[in-house]
This record gives sequence, C-alpha cells and structure tokens, in this order.
Amino acid sequence: MPEVSERDAILAALAPVADGIAATLGSFCEVVVHDFRQPDSSVVAIAGSVTERSVGGSMSEIGMGLLARGDDAEDQLNYVTRTASGKLVKSSTMLVRDSGGAVFGALCVNLDVTALGRLRTLVGELADVGTTAEPPTTTFGDDVDAVVDAIVDEHQLRLNKPWAALSRDERLDLFRSLHARGVFAVRRAVPQVAARIGISRASAYNYLADIRAQGAP
Repeated sequence: MPEVSERDAILAALAPVADGIAATLGSFCEVVVHDFRQPDSSVVAIAGSVTERSVGGSMSEIGMGLLARGDDAEDQLNYVTRTASGKLVKSSTMLVRDSGGAVFGALCVNLDVTALGRLRTLVGELADVGTTAEPPTTTFGDDVDAVVDAIVDEHQLRLNKPWAALSRDERLDLFRSLHARGVFAVRRAVPQVAARIGISRASAYNYLADIRAQGAP
C-alpha cells in the first residue's frame, strides 16, 4: 500500500491549486480539497466562501456517496444543487487517487450561480418556455452531524410517515440507503441515526449487521 506521506504530499500540492482557481474565477468561486481518510472533518484546504465552510469542515452528501463507492467512484462533473440558505451552486468534484489508483480525496469546485439562475428563470418566463426542475438541496457545513441528519430526514420525507410507524423492512431499507450513501463511514453516525429515528444503539447496530450480511458493500 502506498505510504501515507505520498497522499499527504498530493493533498498539500492541491492547496495552492485551489487558491489559484478561486483567485482566477473570483468571489463567486470556492475550491475545496477533501481528505477522505477523515470523513468527519474532510476539508483540509479551502479557497472562497460559497458554502461557508472552513478547514476542518465536513463533506456533503455527495462526498459521502463517493466515499461509499470507494475506488469504483467516478468524477461528478457539472451538477447543480441548492444550499440550505438558498444559494444555487454549480459544482464539479474530481477524485484524487494515489499512485496505486486508490481514491483518498477530492478536489471540488463550487460556483455560486444564484444570480444566473434568477436571470434564467426570468428569461424563461419572458419566452414562455418554462423552467427546469428544482435542484436538490445539499447540506454544506463544518459540522458533519448536520449532514448526517439531513440525509436521514430526506429519507423520512420520501416515506411520509413517522419513524415509529416504520416496519422492520422499512428500517432495513433506511439503513441500506444510508450505508450506500457513505453515512456509516462517519464516526458516531450509528448512534446518531439511532437517536434520530428513536431506536436503541443495539438495534441500529443489528440493522447494520443485517444489511451487511445481505451483501451490502
């Protein structure tokens, strides 16, 4: 396995790249360097303030999903999300690999295109051509717990029922979905999810064991 120092050197080399990209594109641009080896606080370098994070901040749901796919993950380019504060953000996330091809981080470019989105809506209304579907809201922040809570709550919104009303199969589906999205790579995630949905930690660990026994990656 490659030495950790190689990975550290790659991430250190990306920090000035992030500064250069952000300086070139201006105040509406943010560039973030993530270290997937520490998912709770993956932000190791950041230039700009589109998502209002800082060094030591956490990855978003998108980053967790890439982490869950491991070395099979692919770059996510030119996608649009909306922050909890209402900013429309256009992003690209490029994976960082070591010399052996293993994914261990990412370089993410975020552009605040809120003003452009409003202009597009106005032009669409004037031309009577309609607008595109509302982009999904993504949780960005320095606290990874908020990201985990947002992913869990999103699942509840889809189910449209209280946690206490979930059947065992529905709870297994929840844990399978959270596992696939990389939530359980985060320390404290299992007890946090258990508290969020009102079950014991032991039950949460049992659900996680069950889905892994069923072949979840």
